[in-house]
Amino acid sequence: MDYLGHFASPLGGITMASDGGCLTGLWFDGQKYFADTLRGVPREKDLPVFQETARWLSVYFSGKAPDFTPPLSMRTTPFRQEVWRILLTIPFGQTMTYGDIAGRIARQKGIPHMSAQAVGGAVAHNAISLIIPCHRVLGAGGSLTGYAGGTEKKAWLLSLEGIYI
Repeated sequence: MDYLGHFASPLGGITMASDGGCLTGLWFDGQKYFADTLRGVPREKDLPVFQETARWLSVYFSGKAPDFTPPLSMRTTPFRQEVWRILLTIPFGQTMTYGDIAGRIARQKGIPHMSAQAVGGAVAHNAISLIIPCHRVLGAGGSLTGYAGGTEKKAWLLSLEGIYI
């Protein structure tokens, strides 16, 4: 069974999802691919993982880098998990490009090339926004590109971290 919790952020409502122990989803309300990893009919419940996630979000929205991560469960394909694990390595206040991530995956797999577009699809379907920081991924040359929550939110989040595009 899946459970839902909610958080009021400076950018609007955020919905949290959990399997009861780990965070499985974190979306801005109404964003693209909203709640696409939920299983069955979820119910509202106050869980320790939601309290920890709310604490993480409070630290983050205060403009600081949280020094902890709630337990996460990535419900997705192995390729997307690989991309999302790389996203988790991007430090607060720093960015990577889709091409950087594609190059890193190609090196890890020992292959000559990985499609930046395939990486873009994996990033776009990130189900645990903010904590898995897909907003820190930029286009070629550092351009501000799409974000499931909207590019205005992406720019705001990057600005919060001291990155001005």
